[in-house]
Amino acid sequence: MPDEPAEHSRTTREVNQALVLALCSGASFMAFLDLSIVSIAFPDILDDFPGTSLNTVTWVLSGYTILLAAVLTPAGRIADSVGRRTVFLWSLAAFAVASLVCAVAPSIWWLIAARIVQGAAAGGMVPAALGLILATTPRDRIARAVGTWSAVAGFSAVIGPAAGGLLLRSFGWRSVFYVNLPLCGAMLVAAVLMLPRQRLRGTGDRLPDAVGSIALALGIGGVVSALTEGDTWGWGDARTVGLGLAGLALVAVTVIRSRTHPAPALEMTVWRSPVFRTANLGLGMLNMTMFAWMLAAPLFAADIWHWSVLQTAGALSIGAVSSMAGSLAAGRLTRPGTQVKVTVLGALSFTASNAIWASSLFGPTPNFLGGWLPASILGGGGLGLAITCLSSLAAGTVPPQKFAGGLGMTLTVRQVGGAIGIAGFASIMALGPTSGDIASFHHVYVAAMAVNILCAAVVGTMLITLRQKPAPAAAAVDA
Repeated sequence: MPDEPAEHSRTTREVNQALVLALCSGASFMAFLDLSIVSIAFPDILDDFPGTSLNTVTWVLSGYTILLAAVLTPAGRIADSVGRRTVFLWSLAAFAVASLVCAVAPSIWWLIAARIVQGAAAGGMVPAALGLILATTPRDRIARAVGTWSAVAGFSAVIGPAAGGLLLRSFGWRSVFYVNLPLCGAMLVAAVLMLPRQRLRGTGDRLPDAVGSIALALGIGGVVSALTEGDTWGWGDARTVGLGLAGLALVAVTVIRSRTHPAPALEMTVWRSPVFRTANLGLGMLNMTMFAWMLAAPLFAADIWHWSVLQTAGALSIGAVSSMAGSLAAGRLTRPGTQVKVTVLGALSFTASNAIWASSLFGPTPNFLGGWLPASILGGGGLGLAITCLSSLAAGTVPPQKFAGGLGMTLTVRQVGGAIGIAGFASIMALGPTSGDIASFHHVYVAAMAVNILCAAVVGTMLITLRQKPAPAAAAVDA
């Protein structure tokens, strides 16, 4: 079998990289869009299934989120073993079937079950898509490709509620799932025709450790379940504590097995890179504050300023566009040292945005020009810069034959960070004497400021690593 770098070079010459980037970014956009597009349909789903409690309906979102996070890492390892094209095609097909079942679901339990399958399919689709992008992109363009992918993925998370609202008002809640079908169909046809048939795998056909992979998926699912439902169940509830501890134990089992197994479920070697470790820590912290920001902004607009759905959607688009601009700008950066500095700048910009949100500029009276506009530009732009640079740094330390597995772990870290951010948001909002008042929102943003400053400090130390050990880091955008 030829060595992986040679296969990588041959593949980049044989495919249209722009089309592969567009296809795989589009699939990731759809997967992340379904994280947020459904939440706005909860009232209509409750009306359609009378007698269903709100706690039950929340599993339409939680089931998807938990399975997405749980499957990302093991699916990435499987993609590196059996082929990223194969995993991408099967995951995309499963996503389409699950979307159809969601759209025609005769009961709430059918809907929840289909959403769980849909989340698992998305968890297989995203790392395979990102692995395909990296494997078919010339080394000197990887940073730009990651910037484009990050811009598309980030935009999907913010635009979800707005897109869901428009579909809901025009066609009903089932249209939120029907809309996936033509998109999946077009992408399946394009994928069969365009994606390279090389398997772009590691040094063997052996599947990753089955026991470790199952333990990892269940472990991550348990941890994310505890974080997601802790505020509802109670943080001291036996279900929350039991799921959290059991999840951590299962992840520990996987780590122990992966140290000695010939085909490990976790690629432990990539964690030896201090750049990879620091980049993932920074991404986890940024996602904590980003998810809290994404939840708080529309709630503040609706509950405090009493904006309509369309007003809120329009206002949210400012941050989304700013994030896309930041991601695309960061994708042009090729020097790891510069990427670290821009990450720190982005984290501090997001800190400034949170400071505005926590100030009197966000009071009982709507303040679009003086408050919302600058906060959205600073916040969205800062996130776009920081997340793209950190993603490029992490990708640069992963060997080509381990792209999907390594980046699957990075995506899992981001999802776990997001779950912590959601849990933290809910807990802080409930701490004050009056839950959901202006002071509660301000407390959320003060906490986000602290996390962002810590993130800037942690990532800044990466410069020392790059200066002391330049060999792996200096090739970050060339790996």
